[in-house]
Amino acid sequence: QVQLVESGGGLVQAGGSLRLSCAASGSIFSINNMGWYRQPPGKQRELVATITRAGSPNYADSVKGRFTISRDNAKNTVYLQMNSLKPEDTASYYCNVVHLKWGSFTTYWGQGTQVTVSS
Repeated sequence: QVQLVESGGGLVQAGGSLRLSCAASGSIFSINNMGWYRQPPGKQRELVATITRAGSPNYADSVKGRFTISRDNAKNTVYLQMNSLKPEDTASYYCNVVHLKWGSFTTYWGQGTQVTVSS
C-alpha cells in the first residue's frame, strides 16, 4: 500500500500564491505519473496538472502560466506552485500517483487539501 500526505492548502487573497506538497510513503516500488486534481464546490473533480517520472508536465488550460508542477523522485514528493490565484481556483485539491509494481499499475489518491481564494 502507498499512503499520500498532502499539505500546503489554506486561505489566500486573489493574486496570492500557495504551494501544495504531497509525499508518498509505504511499500513503494516505482512511482510513475504524479499529479493534482481539484474539485470545486458542487462540481466534478478535474485535472489540474500531471508530471511524468522524467519530469514532463501537462496542465489544464485554466492554470497554464500560473501553476507549476514539479517532483522530487528521491523524496517521492510532488509539488504544485500556484501563483496569481483566482477565486475560481477555490476547491479541494487532491494528489494522485500511479504506482507501478511487477507490471501492474495502481492509482492512489490523497485525502485532499482545501484551497480558498477570496476576492
